[in-house]
Amino acid sequence: MGGSSSEREVSLVSGRGVCEALKRRGYDVMPLDIKDENDAPRLLNAAGVEVVFIALHGGFGEDGTVQKILEDMKMPYTGSGWQASALAMDKIKSKKVMEEKGIPTPPYRTFKNNEYPSSLCGLSLPLIVKPSRQGSSIGVSMVAESDGLKDGLKKAYAFDFEVVVEEYIDGREIHIGILDDKPLPVVEVVPKSKFYDYQAKYEDGSTEYLVPAAIDKDVYLRAQALAIRTHNALGCCFFSRVDMRLSADNRLFTLEVNTIPGLTAQSLLPKAAKSAGITFEDLCEKILNSARATTRVAPTLLGI
Repeated sequence: MGGSSSEREVSLVSGRGVCEALKRRGYDVMPLDIKDENDAPRLLNAAGVEVVFIALHGGFGEDGTVQKILEDMKMPYTGSGWQASALAMDKIKSKKVMEEKGIPTPPYRTFKNNEYPSSLCGLSLPLIVKPSRQGSSIGVSMVAESDGLKDGLKKAYAFDFEVVVEEYIDGREIHIGILDDKPLPVVEVVPKSKFYDYQAKYEDGSTEYLVPAAIDKDVYLRAQALAIRTHNALGCCFFSRVDMRLSADNRLFTLEVNTIPGLTAQSLLPKAAKSAGITFEDLCEKILNSARATTRVAPTLLGI
């Protein structure tokens, strides 16, 4: 847990929660705050651990780096393999896979190296501007007017040299947790702000969570089916969280997949699991036990 990314504090909260849950189940748990890839082999070898539960969010922990280190060490670990992790973390590459697999995603454009377009490039306002490889809505902006695009890009470039600009889908925000490669109940998030930003995710009282989401049954089932398709298309393993927008006319759009979703009190995967009758301790134990049983398959990257 921990790490050195901009999601470090969220990761520490997730990690502490997992530690306490597994201790209550009788496991011998050692929390490791690993700062970078040079730390990992040294600390893991010194600790003498048998299996690694990854609660690292963001770069290093969620982009495949630590997963590759653990594979090279032949150390069992939780979650997706390094290739799927890297793919899901990269919003540009994962969107290309979604397109090639026929998975609907909002219209978008990509920019890099401090490139600032002189127009909206065929996109319709409002827009969402986000770094390609960040989580927890860090560096994300909503742009309602064309003259705000430059500021949105500037904010995103502070976190990544590649940026995604996509059309905002007016409607509802839903999230589908995946556990044991099967969909959990659909969660609808209703933030008090215009969109589900960092503050809405982690500040108490900023967002209402509806579990299960109060949407038409056919849409609900379509959302779960699309979540599984997306999870599989990116080569994810055992658990993940798929984020979507549901338009006013009931069209579904996949935004992204989180291979190590949050495990805090406000996090969506534990809320979905609870709705399915799975306690937080059960959830952590199921994820832990999957580490040894998991067979990871590298995603097919098609034209990427």
